[in-house]
Amino acid sequence: MPDGNAPIIPRCAMVLAAGLGVRMKPLTDTRPKPLVEVGGKALIDHVLDRLAAAGIERVVVNVHHFADLMEGHLAARLGGRSAGPAVFISDERGELLETGGGVVKALPLLGQEPFFLVNSDSIWIEGVKPNLVRLAEAFDPKRMDALLLLAAAAESVGYSGRGDYSMAPDGQLQRRGEREVVPFVYAGAAIFSPTLFVDAPPPPFSLTRLFARAEETGRLHGLRLEGVWMHIGTPAALAEAEAALVAHVA
Repeated sequence: MPDGNAPIIPRCAMVLAAGLGVRMKPLTDTRPKPLVEVGGKALIDHVLDRLAAAGIERVVVNVHHFADLMEGHLAARLGGRSAGPAVFISDERGELLETGGGVVKALPLLGQEPFFLVNSDSIWIEGVKPNLVRLAEAFDPKRMDALLLLAAAAESVGYSGRGDYSMAPDGQLQRRGEREVVPFVYAGAAIFSPTLFVDAPPPPFSLTRLFARAEETGRLHGLRLEGVWMHIGTPAALAEAEAALVAHVA
């Protein structure tokens, strides 16, 4: 943030939980991916507990695949029935809207201020300061439509891709070219301004389309994650994450 400006601390968040989890089969043959457990706790509970620790008051969760199971699991949290943020459902049973379309549908529940977006399978081992707090402190709506949390690809558990972005010293992001290898991977957590979604295409569409538009105008920024990010895309990666959590608490 520029000197003299206090950080905007979002009060609302959205958790993307509607995906089919195809790469996590056979575990997702009987449940949605967010209910797969790692370290004895459902993935979505890791995310919700982290949002609670950051002081988030309101969380919107979208549902599609095994939506009834998701709603049943979240029942105790719905509408603020328990401690922590009040959870509200964005129902996508009728059509899977993809990541961008899902957020657009949920915007009326999220309000007019910047908000957190977290993938339901995005978990990490924290560094010295919680990464969501660091995101909030770094977000500047005058310069940014989106601030993405980025993990070092070479140091992430369960990730073997070529990265997503390179990052300039001022935090501006550039998407990886088709044949390039870049150092950072999107860690599935971000802060968005509602301006990111102005003139968004009709659903379904991916958030990456809006990221590309923000990149073109210099309003897509990144912040390097402190700690260890775990990419839980397959059952094998799930086992790696379990091992990393065990090693962390040992």
